[in-house]
Amino acid sequence: MATPTPIDVHHRTEGQPGAPVLVLSHALGLSLAMWDPQVPRLSQQLRLLRYDHRGHGSSPVPTGPYTIEDLGRDLLHLLDRLGLERVSFCGLSLGGMVGLWLGANAPERIDRLVVCCSAARMPRPDDYAARASLVRQQGMTSIADGVIGRWFTPAFVARRPDVVARIKALLLATPSEGYAATCEALAAMDLRDELRRIAAPTLVMAAAFDQSTPPDQSREIAQRIPGAELATISDASHLAGVEQPDAVAERILTHVIGRRPA
Repeated sequence: MATPTPIDVHHRTEGQPGAPVLVLSHALGLSLAMWDPQVPRLSQQLRLLRYDHRGHGSSPVPTGPYTIEDLGRDLLHLLDRLGLERVSFCGLSLGGMVGLWLGANAPERIDRLVVCCSAARMPRPDDYAARASLVRQQGMTSIADGVIGRWFTPAFVARRPDVVARIKALLLATPSEGYAATCEALAAMDLRDELRRIAAPTLVMAAAFDQSTPPDQSREIAQRIPGAELATISDASHLAGVEQPDAVAERILTHVIGRRPA
């Protein structure tokens, strides 16, 4: 099978010049702005590279379906464009799946790996194929309320309606074809047998109330990656980095820079 052709994705760099580089990879239906709550803390000690997946944010929208390999090769192409040989990587949900693919298939490029609220295979893959069809027919408004309801705890929705509204706006702004084509990638994905090839020190984070990728999905990932660490973020649902930004940022920092040899 031919190697997929990567595309030039939209990206942004910020933080400390010369510091270790951390790539931040966002969830399905969002953009690099998903990581805004973590940037002030992480950028104090790291050089951050955020990007939009193909079909999302300001990146091009090729006709689908996509695969997780497509998304992974887009990121490798970006690293090559920027002259970055080896980076640490943190991804949430879809971003975590891309990180798993990279860790297994491009291990020489990944220093430390953080996988948040993710899965190696979706619990109900057929749901994503059906969602792709629905979005192509009826647009993003057809799924937005249901998705948002799974992404946050009721307490957070009541406490921070402004943040929930911002995330919903990002979701609604996602191109329908990009979202649908990425849903098809999730429906076809099965990385379980590849996880044993991941050599990078890996932190797997689960969220206690995650409905989209329940904690048992994170446990399975951690069990299959040699030496992986598992942590649980309490009082959070799927978008744990938005709901508990400080706790997630501190876990990331500890894993990426807190254990380096002197």
